[in-house]
Amino acid sequence: MELLHSNILGSGAPLIVLHGFLGMSDNWKTLGKKYAAHGFEVHLIDQRNHGRSFWSEVFDYPTMAQDLVRYMDSKNLDRAIVLGHSMGGKTAMQLACTRPERVSKLLVADIAPRLYPPHHQYILEALEALPLSQLATRAEADEALAQNLDNWGIRQFLLKNLYWKSPGELGLRINLSILKTKMQEIGEPLPDDMVYPGPTVFLRGGASDYIADGDLPLIRHHFPKANLITIENAGHWLHAEQPDAFLESTLDFMKS
Repeated sequence: MELLHSNILGSGAPLIVLHGFLGMSDNWKTLGKKYAAHGFEVHLIDQRNHGRSFWSEVFDYPTMAQDLVRYMDSKNLDRAIVLGHSMGGKTAMQLACTRPERVSKLLVADIAPRLYPPHHQYILEALEALPLSQLATRAEADEALAQNLDNWGIRQFLLKNLYWKSPGELGLRINLSILKTKMQEIGEPLPDDMVYPGPTVFLRGGASDYIADGDLPLIRHHFPKANLITIENAGHWLHAEQPDAFLESTLDFMKS
């Protein structure tokens, strides 16, 4: 059975960090180093079909939570604090509810346990349109991506997935063909009967619409001990847009 790829920083209480859709562990390296400096053993994970982890035609939250159990077993981690952003937050919720004894504290960044209709198609189509075999530099890739995506920040985030497969040949770390067919699974809600009784915090961007005030009853249905923190002047990528406020809020919770 294949294991998830990870980047491990520091030593101390185990902390697992899960990136969002089309992201990778590298997105969290800067914050990961700061968590490590505060006495945590930080496991920055690449989820399946992302980063340097294995590709698979199976892609759903029960399976991705099971990937984490196998990973924890391989690293002799009985329990860990788990922090997940967006899609990673959904994986973290699934793990906490199905294996609560493995999760000491849960942190969910800018995603609720509800259904989200597929809304990333235009991004996947823009990536699919990249003429990888004709591109010689990352700057050329950015130029090509800009034909279909005018948001510079999103382009820079996506272009982290580029790597040199061989000299002169660019590839993408994400399994684009599978992710395109699994859009429905990515937005799936947490099953209604699932509950995690442990300490939980949800963090949302003040300028993001991913967690609305109206989501609070549903959040507390699944996570009765949940608190909600709003990071002001941040959108969906709240950890990247307001890293200091995000770090402070998460550390307060993890050390309490």
